[in-house]
Amino acid sequence: QVQLVESGGGLVQPGGSLRLSCTTSGIIFSVNVMGWYRQAPGKQRELVARLNSLYSTYYVDSVKGRFTISRDNAKKTVYLRMNSLKPEDTAVYYCNTVPPGPGGWGQGTQVTVSS
Repeated sequence: QVQLVESGGGLVQPGGSLRLSCTTSGIIFSVNVMGWYRQAPGKQRELVARLNSLYSTYYVDSVKGRFTISRDNAKKTVYLRMNSLKPEDTAVYYCNTVPPGPGGWGQGTQVTVSS
């Protein structure tokens, strides 16, 4: 049974930082491409960052230079460091494999960027 548990979200002012964490179970974490997705109100869920087993990364243009994805294979955890946050980063953030696996999604963690 796949479990994805995201945490670390919250309310932050523009320009602030947050670090999201996602602990996983039920997947062979070390060989999977892991990603962070987000879904803003009224919008489709989008992939914002991914990291493969060789530590090669991808970032959507809107977060390049501000977000950093990392992983700890021993802890089966993936992280997203978010700096210089903007109001348009407001969304529920989810982790999952890339592409998403059949085990579904976690509950996500809300990130709200507002003054």
